[in-house]
Amino acid sequence: MEVEFPDDFRCPISLEVMSDPVILSSGYTFDRASIQRWLDSGNRTCPVTKLPLPPRPSLIPNHALRSLISNFAPTGVPKTPPCSSSGPHALLASLSFPAEADTLAAVLRLSKRSAAFRRLALDAGAASVLLRHASSGDRPDLQDLALRALLYLSLDGDDARVGLVAEGAVDRLAAALRSSPNVAALAATCLTSLAMVEVNKCTIGAHPSAIAGLAVLLREGKGRERREAATALYELCKFPENRRRAVRAGAVPALVDLAGAGSERAVEVLGLLGKCREGREEMKRVDGFVRVLAGVLRYGSSRGIENALFVLNLVCSDSKEMALEARKEGAFELCLALAGNENGKIGKNAAGLARTLENGQPVDFL
Repeated sequence: MEVEFPDDFRCPISLEVMSDPVILSSGYTFDRASIQRWLDSGNRTCPVTKLPLPPRPSLIPNHALRSLISNFAPTGVPKTPPCSSSGPHALLASLSFPAEADTLAAVLRLSKRSAAFRRLALDAGAASVLLRHASSGDRPDLQDLALRALLYLSLDGDDARVGLVAEGAVDRLAAALRSSPNVAALAATCLTSLAMVEVNKCTIGAHPSAIAGLAVLLREGKGRERREAATALYELCKFPENRRRAVRAGAVPALVDLAGAGSERAVEVLGLLGKCREGREEMKRVDGFVRVLAGVLRYGSSRGIENALFVLNLVCSDSKEMALEARKEGAFELCLALAGNENGKIGKNAAGLARTLENGQPVDFL
């Protein structure tokens, strides 16, 4: 009897079932042989989107899809993978939704200890079960275990990170951001790990509720949740388009508040958001913005001072009113004191801001 495979198992180029599925930087999956022939023929666009590709496109193995294809039976029902009576194979074979807490705890323990187990878990499709638990709020204890295990799986490398996103991790993690505080903080940490890959920054940022959820966590969360949300936004906002998304989601006032509470990371995120005009305009509207950053110049760490100088220079170069306010807060005198700092970046940034406050000299925005 001929096997009826789902369309998602077929390569968009050859229309044949994929034997070695790989993810292109556009986010689409192809059979390795087909996409390699496409690239070797001199094509530098995605066959599906027709958008340009990097000069040397990466082909990242789609472990999850390969596992689904290999376990597909003629009846259309996934086969039970072969396993021994005990050990990792048996554990992964028993993993299903809903899982027992002991099973998830064992997966977490092995994921933490063994790179070989992490690869085995990804190949066996364990991520799909973990992701379902990650977004299921009925059992926060199971959510916690699943998210911790997913975090360790994501640390297995860029291939694992791209594969998790291709499997729908962003949907699940965005939903988890609305869960209990501890779960939400873990979800933000997972998003940070996934965002370490450039193509994932774009995919996560384009999700309708990922950056918005992080901004809510930043505004309404407590200490740990806010710190993890700020770190996730820092990684995501290295991608320019995500800066505008974060500003529109209302991240700026919350970041200013967090910076006032002593968060060095919040000042770093403000530095990224200040590179776009929307970010600078929003900073001008936040009551106490200059006062908070002047406080960082007085009492912050070296890293915080360096970034506070950079952000103030961006905003004050863009607005005479903000420059005047900065002078009233004593920023000019602080810059003179910092200009000779042995930290080269602090000295350079302090001298640049001093010139801006004294002469209104503009800077080039990156």
